[in-house]
Amino acid sequence: MIDSHCHLDLPEFEPDWQDVLSSAVSKGVERILIPGTTVSGWQRQQDMAADNAQLDVAFGLHPYFFPDEPDNALAALREQLQTTTIKPVAIGEIGVDGAIDTPIEAQQALFEAQLEMASEQSLPVILHHRRSHHLLLESIKRSRFTQGGVIHAFSGSEQVARQYIDAGFKLGVGGTITYSRAQKTRQTVANIPLQHLLLETDAPDMPMSGRQGARNEPQFIGEVVAALAELHGITPEVVTEQTTANYFALFGSRTQCK
Repeated sequence: MIDSHCHLDLPEFEPDWQDVLSSAVSKGVERILIPGTTVSGWQRQQDMAADNAQLDVAFGLHPYFFPDEPDNALAALREQLQTTTIKPVAIGEIGVDGAIDTPIEAQQALFEAQLEMASEQSLPVILHHRRSHHLLLESIKRSRFTQGGVIHAFSGSEQVARQYIDAGFKLGVGGTITYSRAQKTRQTVANIPLQHLLLETDAPDMPMSGRQGARNEPQFIGEVVAALAELHGITPEVVTEQTTANYFALFGSRTQCK
């Protein structure tokens, strides 16, 4: 199993992140991808991955933490991509958030600048969405972006899902589908072929059903596998095999990226 979206670098994991990683590996988690969110966090991601071969990283500027000086932040991202000792497998987590006060125009400008950078670096992207599918699709089309990527924590209609797939993206599937009340997302995921899906936890957030109020961890990703297997009427082994292949098809591996 591969957790394609886990914020193992956040303060919630600082006291015991190595134990969390070990627990995940013992439960069959082969790799974990840590997406970047701020300039200040990239070095920690790099340091963590340098000592742990199971970790992949992505660097990006998350709209929720919109930088005070966007141009300087973009310059820092470009420098990070050129100087990092651990080459990223993607640019992300980037996107547009329709539920925050930052003007949409500013968010889209930052997003599209990062799409351009990803194109230059021949890297896929990890996309954040909240009330913004139409804006993301608009920017992808306007930017003529063709590197593909993943829509993190996808929720939405099958029509929207297929628009992303047609644009070369995969859908990140996490703890949401373990809740019986999430009927819309569960139905959409059930109707999408497995080759378009990736597993994720978004740990420490988005806990699985029955684990509300507790810190989410990558070791619980097997519960997403079980839910996905049930929705598709297949075995967990098939889910694991296909989503692992999907991950490497999209992101490659650190060995291939050196």
